[in-house]
Amino acid sequence: MTTGPGGETAGDPTGDAAPAPHSQTLSRGIRVLEVLAERGAPMTIASIAAALGVHRSIAYRILRTLEDHGLVVRDRSGSVQLGPRMATLARSVSRDLQAAALPQLTAVANDLSMTAFLAVLDRRDVVTLVAVEPAHAHASVAQRPGTRHPLASGAPGIAIQSALTDSQWRTLPDEHPRDEAADARARGYATSHDEVIPGLASVAAPLAVTGQPVAAVAVVYVANGRDTAAIGARLAQAAAEIAADLR
Repeated sequence: MTTGPGGETAGDPTGDAAPAPHSQTLSRGIRVLEVLAERGAPMTIASIAAALGVHRSIAYRILRTLEDHGLVVRDRSGSVQLGPRMATLARSVSRDLQAAALPQLTAVANDLSMTAFLAVLDRRDVVTLVAVEPAHAHASVAQRPGTRHPLASGAPGIAIQSALTDSQWRTLPDEHPRDEAADARARGYATSHDEVIPGLASVAAPLAVTGQPVAAVAVVYVANGRDTAAIGARLAQAAAEIAADLR
């Protein structure tokens, strides 16, 4: 810590000085990765530049840096997609949570013949961390890890809302709990239909463990009149088993 000629403090992160500005280049690089993850398909440099609102030359320089680190790759046509290095980094995210959830998700998927997945809160979105499709179902709904949707939508979002504490809500000043969150808290699971993808239904149970992101154990399936109470009870059981393994 040093003191300037006017008595001001420099280099003190706890002082009253204005915080240092964010790195615009780093922010744009992270945004490129988010855009590619959200699209789920290769994108041209021009479309990436448009998504970022920057000139193509700026987008190209950012992509070259990401490419050097293996975070993105280009195909023969020059289109860009997430690179293999991203998979390595992703495996390190919430490793304990994924390890504890995977056996339970596998059991749920096979018991219910539905795709089971674990979704976590990421700022204002709900993101699929890991998914398991049933082993012997004739057809199932795919749920790609990295898929995201707003916290306000879908059964996983409602289930996560039901588990948020007051202090956690204060970090989301523009978000408000849905009425269904109170119902989900009382019965232990949430349901949704046609909210995220038309024609699909979802059921989710909240999973809140100290030291882990607030999450939900969920299934997604073609809406067909299944007993949501029985599905919810099975998911709540799985969430309890995961929580026990993590404690």
